[in-house]
Amino acid sequence: MTEQEKYMRQALRQAMKAYALGEVPIGCVIVYDGKVIGRGYNRRNTDKNTLAHAEITAINKASKKIGDWRLEGCTLYVTLEPCQMCAGAIVQARIDGVVMGSMNPKAGCGGSILNILQMPEFNHQVKVTRGVLEEECSHMLTTFFKELRVRNKLEKERNKQV
Repeated sequence: MTEQEKYMRQALRQAMKAYALGEVPIGCVIVYDGKVIGRGYNRRNTDKNTLAHAEITAINKASKKIGDWRLEGCTLYVTLEPCQMCAGAIVQARIDGVVMGSMNPKAGCGGSILNILQMPEFNHQVKVTRGVLEEECSHMLTTFFKELRVRNKLEKERNKQV
């Protein structure tokens, strides 16, 4: 197992926490000097907070851990390509690298719709690696959304009977 796979597996474990809450299963870890210094998973519905994305939570924890908003020398591992908010936060935090599991063709801003992480117009660009444990990351998301569609259909049918 490569180092990237090792840390992506930890991000997948974070995603499982979101899954268990009924949240879209996205997980993230931030690594500095061979140690995980920040972890996060999607909690938007649970916390009723637009900002409760896996990456934002992990960035907050990592910043507290090292005592600085600058996360230079850090690599962020995330199971799904970051959205525009998270990609912007990654650039603002000066994170050196991002390793992604699966891409997000509908909302991704690490290469799908936009590539905020590597825009030359910004004063910081991020080294990007895509497709690490892509199959596992994609499978978890696909399974979640299939189950969600079934739950929504059953709920709709129940509401018709009432």
